[in-house]
Amino acid sequence: MVKYWQQARDKIMNLPLANGWGKKHRLFLKWKYMEAKAAAYYYHGLILDEGNTEKSHVMAIAALQAADEYLKEIKRACEAFNSSIPVSRSPPLWGSMKYLSEKIPKDASRKVQINTDLYSHEKIMKTAPTLPDFALALKPDEYELPPVHASWNEESINNGQLDSNKPKE
Repeated sequence: MVKYWQQARDKIMNLPLANGWGKKHRLFLKWKYMEAKAAAYYYHGLILDEGNTEKSHVMAIAALQAADEYLKEIKRACEAFNSSIPVSRSPPLWGSMKYLSEKIPKDASRKVQINTDLYSHEKIMKTAPTLPDFALALKPDEYELPPVHASWNEESINNGQLDSNKPKE
């Protein structure tokens, strides 16, 4: 999901969205990208914590702390999105983000507390480990738009050719 949201963010930067919705679209993509990053770091941290080495536990702590930081950024991104014009209501958390918003802080603080007792504070990484780079599973199919229907032709509408209520002469 991180890659897909990153691709969407990269693509929208090249679009001319000057009709007032452009900023809102960009903020939405930033928000969802951060949600994907939080989830990715959380699950990556859990996997790393399953390892038997000191290094894997230290990397797990860093990943879980990164997930916790992204969770805080998500709240700010959501507020920025909802307060941008046109203003919208902040939605309640639901689905996976509701679950993760409860699990990430709890697991991150628990793992940090457990592992800081075992390892010196200097060994705990201050930056998050890089996420594994998986190949994208979905590739969009090439799509060709169908031809424009005659009802979209302004001349047809103005000439009354498509008005079914008008009596035919």
